[in-house]
Amino acid sequence: MDPTSLLDQLRAAGVPAQRGRTSAIRQLVLQAPAPVVARALGYHDKTTTHLVVEAGGTWSRYAPGDHRR
Repeated sequence: MDPTSLLDQLRAAGVPAQRGRTSAIRQLVLQAPAPVVARALGYHDKTTTHLVVEAGGTWSRYAPGDHRR
């Protein structure tokens, strides 16, 4: 199964895939820092940071990078 055929099946069943994806990402950025979610899903940091602001998240001061030092 590839993403295109899955999307076609969702549309045929009447499931609005775009809204579901956006809702899922908003939920993720409320639970984890936006840069972490962005890297895990291949999104730009600014996109997920914008979603944090829209969703009322508190990760706005997270400093991404290597903190093992």
